[in-house]
Amino acid sequence: MIDLRSDTVTRPTEEMRRAMYDAEVGDDVHGEDPTVNELQNMAAEITGKESALLVSSGTMGNLVSLLTLTNRGEEIILGDQCHVYAWEGAGVPIFGGVSLNVVKNEENGTLNLDEVSNSINPVDDHKPTTSVVSIENTHNQCGGHPIDEEYIRNLKILCDEKKLKIHMDGARLFNAATALNTDVSNLTKYLDTVTFCLSKGLSCPVGSVICGSKDIILEAKRWRKAIGGGMRQAGVFAAAGIVALNNMVDRLAEDHENAKKIGNGLADIDGIEIDVDYIKTNIIRFSLKDKSFDMNKFKNGLLDNGVMISPSGGTVRMVTHREISHDDVGLVIRAVSKSIQEL
Repeated sequence: MIDLRSDTVTRPTEEMRRAMYDAEVGDDVHGEDPTVNELQNMAAEITGKESALLVSSGTMGNLVSLLTLTNRGEEIILGDQCHVYAWEGAGVPIFGGVSLNVVKNEENGTLNLDEVSNSINPVDDHKPTTSVVSIENTHNQCGGHPIDEEYIRNLKILCDEKKLKIHMDGARLFNAATALNTDVSNLTKYLDTVTFCLSKGLSCPVGSVICGSKDIILEAKRWRKAIGGGMRQAGVFAAAGIVALNNMVDRLAEDHENAKKIGNGLADIDGIEIDVDYIKTNIIRFSLKDKSFDMNKFKNGLLDNGVMISPSGGTVRMVTHREISHDDVGLVIRAVSKSIQEL
């Protein structure tokens, strides 16, 4: 079965499994797990930040970061297609008492800076204080687009002028750096907090990391504990994260290449509507030209032909990852062609 639902379906490598088995551990709530500490130090160095904190998921990483950067009754500006707003269960308003001021995402995942500026509330007793802008890189719903250093720098200039902080949901941060052929630190140096996932393209079984200043991470650790995220011998899965940061980043370009090849193949199939130029990283999005076709029937047809997908509304998302080989690319294209013919 070729599973293209997400890069979260990747299983740990044999090297990760051995590292997890052999991991030296301690009580991480007390800061005594040496493997967790090593992973956090690595993450801080890679992102150019002072400190880092291991959490169980990207959703927890975003929640803890935004709770740390805001106060109750304040407001966050973020995109209408972003994961924090659309796919994380309204955690920030529920747990933080923080409102979300939603701005339309551009096609490339950015926020129009003029719209951001116009969305910042004036000092007014009737309105929440705007305190943070949250962005996403790569942007999942916007075709996996990477957001470059220039945009982030310009956002930083605006936020400094308006005295706002910046958080980045960098779930696929390493995909962004790979696509832009730049160091991760160039995409994070203007941020107050950034989270990245170990459990997506990096193939770990669990885990995300928050990076920021020492003071921010100290407060983030308190919030992590408050929402039930304190972990004990977490070095067991932190060990896989160390392997990932050492060995799994350089191969991400292969996932991007496979995504582009699948996109090119889909473009040749009558009945598929796709913009291949929109594929920048490991995410492929397309739709069926005939809107009367039953998407569930298409999904089940692909399943019968050995391919799992993740449709949403009238579109389909495919995500390449370590377990998708060059040989799988041709199989996917043929399966889509056959499934279209059977509709």
